[in-house]
Order: sequence, then C-alpha cells, then structure tokens
Amino acid sequence: MHMRINVLGLGYVGCVSAVCLAKSGHQVTGIDVDPLKTRMINESRSPIVEPGLGQAVQEAVSSSRLAASSQAPPADVTLVCVGTPSRENGSLDLRYIRRVCESLGSWLRKSASRHVVNVRSTVLPGTIEQVVIPLLEEHSGKKAGIDFGVCMNPEFMREGSSIKDYYDPPFTVIGETDSRSGDVVASLYREIEAELIRTPLRVAEMIKYVSNAFHALKVTFANEIGNICKGLDIDSHQVMDVVCRDTKLNISPSYLMPGFAFGGSCLPKDLRALLHKARQLDLEPPLLRSILPSNRRQIEIALRTIVRTASKKIGILGLSFKPGSDDLRESPVVELVERLIGKGCQLSIFDREVSLARIFGANRRYIEQVIPHISSLLKPDLQEVLEQSEVLVVAKNSPEFAELLSQGADGKVVIDLVRLFPQAGRDNALYQGLSW
Repeated sequence: MHMRINVLGLGYVGCVSAVCLAKSGHQVTGIDVDPLKTRMINESRSPIVEPGLGQAVQEAVSSSRLAASSQAPPADVTLVCVGTPSRENGSLDLRYIRRVCESLGSWLRKSASRHVVNVRSTVLPGTIEQVVIPLLEEHSGKKAGIDFGVCMNPEFMREGSSIKDYYDPPFTVIGETDSRSGDVVASLYREIEAELIRTPLRVAEMIKYVSNAFHALKVTFANEIGNICKGLDIDSHQVMDVVCRDTKLNISPSYLMPGFAFGGSCLPKDLRALLHKARQLDLEPPLLRSILPSNRRQIEIALRTIVRTASKKIGILGLSFKPGSDDLRESPVVELVERLIGKGCQLSIFDREVSLARIFGANRRYIEQVIPHISSLLKPDLQEVLEQSEVLVVAKNSPEFAELLSQGADGKVVIDLVRLFPQAGRDNALYQGLSW
C-alpha cells in the first residue's frame, strides 16, 4: 500500500529517505525551513552532494512522487530527520527536535485521521519519551499510542554511500509505542531485504549510539595497533587483514584499516553525547573516554610526519572527511590543515567534492563563515596543486589521486593517510604511510 509521507528536514538522511521512499511509489513531500533546499528539490536538483542522488531526485520529481515545501500537507506518516548537533559541552542540542515537535503537534491537532510520527534523527535514549511525546501531546491535545503513533527508526546510512546503504542496511530497527504504528513503519521498508527488528523505544534510540561508538572504537584501535606495528617494522595491514578474517565475532573490515583519524557529523557528536550521558549518571567509561583523545593523537602523528619532511610547500589531496562527500564538519583533514597553517606552511588543496561551485546550504555556510581562510587555498585543478607542492598528502581515497600518483609524483614526497595502493612497498623513501 502506497502512503502519503512528509519528511521533515532535507539534510543527508531526510533527502535520501525522501527520494528512496518516492522511488518505492509513495507520495513524498520534503519539508525544510531553508528555501534553497526546497527550491532545488522542486527544480529536480539535489541540495547535497551524494553519489547517485542527483539522478534519483530528478526521476522522483519527474514522476510527480516527490515535491518539497515549507509547509506540511496532509499525510499518513511523518519522518523526522532534523539535525541534533553537539553543544560545547558535548550534550545534544535538541532545539530543532523541539521546534519540529511543537509544529507537528499543532498540525496533528487539525488532522482527523490517525497519524504516525517516525523519528529518524539520532537522539539519546529517553528523548522520545521525555521530549518528543510530551511536546506532541501538549500541542496536539491528543494521546500517543492511541490517537497517533510514535516510532524510533534509526538510520544506518553512511555519507558517500547512503543510497546503497538505504537499500542494503545491516538490519531495520523500529522502536514503537504500539504495534499498530510499528506495522505502518515496517510497511515502508517492505521491499528492503534486511532483518526487521522491533524493539522498545529506548532500545532503538540506543542502537545507533552503540553502533557509532563501536565504529569510532574500531578506527582508533586499528590506528593504535598500526602505530605499534610500524615501530616494530611490521606491516600493520597484513596484521589487521588476518584479524578481519574472524567474522564470527561481528568484526567489520570497513573500519579496521589503519590510517588517519575519524571525523564527520556522526561519530564525534554521538560519542560526546554518550559520554555526557555517562557523566550525568555518575559513570566513568575509561575506554570510551580514551577514543577522542587517541583520535586527536592520530592527527598529531600525521602532523609530525609532514613536518619531518622539512618542506613548507604542502599539497593536500582531499579535504572532506571521507570519499563521496562534501561534508567538512569535524573533518580531521580540516584540523590538520589548520595546524599546518600555524606551522607556516604554504598549502594548496584539491577536493573535487568540496568546491564552492558545487556545495550548498550548511556546508557552504560552514566554509564561508568558519573556515574562509581554508577555502581560499582550494585549487580548481589537481595539476596546479602538483606543481605548487614539494610534499603531497593524500587525505581521501580517490581513483583520481591513485591515477595521478601511479604515474609518478616527479620526485615529490607522498604521505598517504589512506593507503591508496594496498600493495605499496615499504622501502620507498618518497612514499610514506600513516600507521602502516
């Protein structure tokens, strides 16, 4: 059965969810306060850089199954996909969740039919019961679980591969106030072949945090092992390749490749929120608390490796925190660049995804307002970076960079933070790896 679906928030999660649900035949309206995002959707353009999303938006809009607006039309289900950023102390900033719930509650008051509110935003355990439901009930005058349903449906999409991850998740998790509402949300994913797990609300809220904390842990663990291996003249990738063959204990090879620090909009934020929650409970998780300091240490190691070359002309290949994304929020490469600028280095940066001509909305504002001095270092041509640099730092795994370096780097020192070439030799003095 096809439904009318409203998606509140057209960031990565909301935009991808809206497009994929429209492709499944549902009538979807994306709601956002940013008029640029809604206009771009209605003009059949994607408001974010994400592989395959531009074409998918075009097809969904042309089929009349996807539209965007600042106002919510009548619908059967609402997906809440607004951001939950960090405050300075690491706690979650729920202002967008609160605003959406107040507005949605007023909307529910006028709705005659039973509606399901499905939260996809990442929120700490207890948020649905203590914030979302009370605000919805207060502003609607109705009762959750009776007059309307509320579900928690965490997403497991990675920026750069979010469409693929939407259709091929590890599982689909639905936390529910009542089984009737859970049935409605489950029907949205009928075409997806993945295990369906239905849980209490708090379990569904917690799963995303545990998953992201584990991913953050795996990256840091591999880097620390890699540093030890390098000190012992052991190829850390050979060691970790053997470790990753043990798939019986739920080890994911995706995050167990020694290299540079982790970053992005999820892992640092969610880990800080989990640690803040532990402090509120007077608990001390020493292993979790060690992850972010160790991650910063990996940036220090990269900095020392570059400084040891004694060159001031540095080319940075890649600026966003991972391939296929223009997201610069908490990118460890941005922090590395800041530190190199402080050391007096002359930097040239190339990142095809991070181009002022291609990015919009929050990412563009971030560049213009937070790191304008770095945006001025972005070069439009990869060859220009090559010509202006004595040392090349590979900070993103890109076929374009691999092709360039496979042809030779004209005697320049190459510091590879991502291991572009799995079979690269360790005896090349001009080619250095980080943690391998």
